[in-house]
Amino acid sequence: MPSLIDFRRRIRSVKNTQQITKAMKMVSAAKLRRAQDRVIAARPYAAQMREMLANLAQAAQSDERASESVWLAKREPKNVDLILITSDKGLAGAFNSNLIKASQRFLNEHAEAKVSMTLVGRKGRDFFKRRDAAIIGEYIHILAKPAYADAATVAREVIRRYRDGETDAVYIINNDFKSVMTQTLSVLQLLPVDLPAADANAPVRDYIYEQSPLEMLERMMPRYVEVAIFRAMLETAASEHAARMTAMDKASSNAKDVIESLTLYMNRVRQAAITKEIIEVVSGAAAAS
Repeated sequence: MPSLIDFRRRIRSVKNTQQITKAMKMVSAAKLRRAQDRVIAARPYAAQMREMLANLAQAAQSDERASESVWLAKREPKNVDLILITSDKGLAGAFNSNLIKASQRFLNEHAEAKVSMTLVGRKGRDFFKRRDAAIIGEYIHILAKPAYADAATVAREVIRRYRDGETDAVYIINNDFKSVMTQTLSVLQLLPVDLPAADANAPVRDYIYEQSPLEMLERMMPRYVEVAIFRAMLETAASEHAARMTAMDKASSNAKDVIESLTLYMNRVRQAAITKEIIEVVSGAAAAS
């Protein structure tokens, strides 16, 4: 049976761990607020750009050169690029494992195609590097504070490969931030753009284009991919802080339960030891008399 010293040492160790988890929760809560503000600010721009691209693509269909546009062409997905965004650090519950499992499902669903991966985040990079996956790009330590320049760097090679015909489709897997308790897994097809169908009830917007819609589409598509990747990075960063905040809160609560359980058991052991000593003293006194 463990001694009282062992119990005290174990309780002290758990209390130290509890202090660390509480501190990590507070840090994640502070970072989450800033990350959440950036996500909320980026969403309207991304949504408006997607709406504008839908109008541009619809207008460009009437151009006689539309069949020559690489952005409007639909190709059989024999070569697919996958962008996976994970975090650089752990201690965030099932945050990274869910993303990696989703990417593995994606690979199984596209087993007939050659899938090349662009990995953002150390956790995804380490996982697939050990499994000899086809990696065309890896980017770590950029999710702590995502910048648009980082997203443009990630998008540059993907855009070039699609424009040159080296790949037929581009997908991105990330977590979308909903709330502190909820992060939704997202699998989005970036290229070719799966534009939403026109809404019959929506007001018709008659734009006047100074340039031809096809030329504008050629200019805007690379920017759309950059914005989509940047938004995904912001969403994942906010989701990571929320997941870590929740995980550390649960860890602190579990540490409290362990401390209470160990303290109760230690008191029982100490009480049993005291009772045993009293019995021995009484028995010795009775034998002496």
